[in-house]
Amino acid sequence: MAYLVKGLGLGSLVLFSSSVLAATPSSQLDWATTFGSLLFVIVFILFLAWLLKRMRIPALVNQQGLSVVRQIPVGTRERIMIVQAGEEQFLVGVTAQSIQLISKLDKPISQEELNKPAFAASPFASQLSQLLKKHDKN
Repeated sequence: MAYLVKGLGLGSLVLFSSSVLAATPSSQLDWATTFGSLLFVIVFILFLAWLLKRMRIPALVNQQGLSVVRQIPVGTRERIMIVQAGEEQFLVGVTAQSIQLISKLDKPISQEELNKPAFAASPFASQLSQLLKKHDKN
């Protein structure tokens, strides 16, 4: 009888140890896939947030009548902007802490002036562009 109990104990130990060994790699695999999936989702969310920030998608709120016409950075977080509200245009200074009205423009900037490059009036720029055109033809 003692021999039978020893045999059952040994047999159950062999079965139990093989089931534990068989379950251990699959449970580790389950943990690895779960952790990998979680890491992938977090990285994907951070990538989408970065992409939306870079694209500067306007808010879904209706912004009719208010728009930024032109802006010039003057520092790391400081800008000077021309903002159009209806038919009027305003020159404003924007920092990380505040927005200050600098002046109301008496004569609003037209679309033709906005589309014209800033360097077009420069004599150096016109001469350089002519030289580049001549070089492209040769």
